[in-house]
Amino acid sequence: MKNVITLLFVIVGFLSQAQHNIIPEPLSYLETNGFFSFSNSVNIRDQSKDNQVAKGLKVFENHLSKIGIKANHNEKDPSIIIRKNKSIPSEEGYTLDISENNIILEGKSFAGIYYGLQTLKQLLPSSNQKEPIQIKSCSIVDEPRFKWRGLMLDVSRHFFTVEEVKAYIDQMAAFKFNTFHWHLTDDNGWRVEIKALPKLTEIGAWRVERNGKFGASRPAPLAGEKATYGGFYTQEQIKDVVKYATARNITIIPEIDLPGHSMAALAAYPKLSTKKEPKFVSPGNKFAEWFGDGSFKMNIENTLNPSDEKVYDFIDKVYTEIAQLFPGKYIHMGGDECYKGYWEESEEVKAFMKMNKIKDAHELQSYFVKRVQKIINSKGKKMIGWDEIIEGGLAKGATVMSWQGMKGGIHAAKKGHEVVMSPTTFAYLDYMQGDATIENKIYASLSLEKTYEFEPIPEGVDEKLILGGQANIWTEEIPTLQFAFYMTYPRAMSISETLWSSKNKKNWDNFVTKAQAHFVRFDDQKINICKAVLDPIVEVYKEDDKLMCKLINNLPNAVIYFSTNNTYPVEFATKYTQPFEIPKGDFKLRTQTFQYGKAIGRQLIIDRTDLIKR
Repeated sequence: MKNVITLLFVIVGFLSQAQHNIIPEPLSYLETNGFFSFSNSVNIRDQSKDNQVAKGLKVFENHLSKIGIKANHNEKDPSIIIRKNKSIPSEEGYTLDISENNIILEGKSFAGIYYGLQTLKQLLPSSNQKEPIQIKSCSIVDEPRFKWRGLMLDVSRHFFTVEEVKAYIDQMAAFKFNTFHWHLTDDNGWRVEIKALPKLTEIGAWRVERNGKFGASRPAPLAGEKATYGGFYTQEQIKDVVKYATARNITIIPEIDLPGHSMAALAAYPKLSTKKEPKFVSPGNKFAEWFGDGSFKMNIENTLNPSDEKVYDFIDKVYTEIAQLFPGKYIHMGGDECYKGYWEESEEVKAFMKMNKIKDAHELQSYFVKRVQKIINSKGKKMIGWDEIIEGGLAKGATVMSWQGMKGGIHAAKKGHEVVMSPTTFAYLDYMQGDATIENKIYASLSLEKTYEFEPIPEGVDEKLILGGQANIWTEEIPTLQFAFYMTYPRAMSISETLWSSKNKKNWDNFVTKAQAHFVRFDDQKINICKAVLDPIVEVYKEDDKLMCKLINNLPNAVIYFSTNNTYPVEFATKYTQPFEIPKGDFKLRTQTFQYGKAIGRQLIIDRTDLIKR
């Protein structure tokens, strides 16, 4: 690890002479002669006359203090000068001019100034410096490509404290995300206080404690077992987090997932289901059968009853309080993975469908979604939901978040609906990101390289209807904040560049080289991130009767070494130049990536039997 960190510092030093390391890539960066230099203090002059900017500057000054830089407010010294400039075309755009005498940051609004400060933070060191600090003179003009640049954090499967959520928001802001999708309810816990429905947090926020992977290995609650694992946010805590996010130009989108994924709600109020049986908050036990083609069967009812008027009274009470807590434009209703089998078995539901001339369960879901939309609209909010809300027809004015690939978003956009692209194929950050021998094995993989291929605007749709994109973190396998960071970064940096930067500015070699520089910055902050992009990618395939192995690494100037004869260290083995036949015998493949003569990343050690399985 020491060698890796040393090498990354060498790379950073090289990059400081060759290019900037700003992520996401600015619209325009022009290097000029000279440096803005200072020691352990810097002068800041705020000429914006904007209270919100003043609050944002306090956040910036707090960051400076963490890296040993004191902020002064002297009118005469060389300064960071903050101004508003109404001629800047984008609300979130800014200009940053760095000369030997001053740094001048201008934005049309608080948002633009705040993002200029994030860029300036990336030009500053990430730790205390003994030597004077020098920032290369340059001129930056910047603005975002998309207005929706989101990250989602699921706090139902595992509860994250207020301070942990704030820390997650801090990192989002650093890479110019502006939307925090807060997945507050699901089968595994209800996380927001609703004063009109106290059982939601008295009962729905807690489950019995279980360890290990979600699924068959986790037993259901035992008779009489106390539910002690979980937690919830009081309304005062919610307001505090909203205020914290607003100071970082982040809007919070709350998600209350309906009508499926409602087991925590039904544990509190079981009569809102069709069977009206007692329920429990799921501790991650297996309660569904998945059939490999996307279809599934729920063994326990986790769905609200769409034929019961009391359900809509319940939803109205929930959204009344949610709307008061979150000042943003949207409320997310979920709408995904709604199992309809219990509806189809219910005599009450069948009678309701007959009376209302609803032909099938898909049309019934559409009825439910339209009722929910009216409730959300009545609170002065706009509804957004996962792409299943399209089933059976979607009411005008609803926004679709497309997660099942891009197809749902394409369909919705062609029907005239606004869309946020969040496809599993590019944006599900809980998926495995490195080799299965050294990463938690999960049902799908998503490399940093793949996330960088994300393009939110598909061919054949009106690009004005694509609001932007979002990456999601589902926390079945993510019980701690540090592991949430590990799964989020650096892939969120890639998503950030896609959503902020001009399409023609994207360049993999440039991005991944900058990302390596940011690895050092994360290390300085003691934030755990994944560096799987440094590792070799191992592909096994058949060529005639031969079992072949291909090794890949997509870093510039990377070299891979490997051995298949049980010898090590691997740097004294064979340099990879082309695919090779996997020999017979009892051995382990050892392989590692090198860059500039130094080992980077992790050494993979894979038994031949595992290679054959691949």
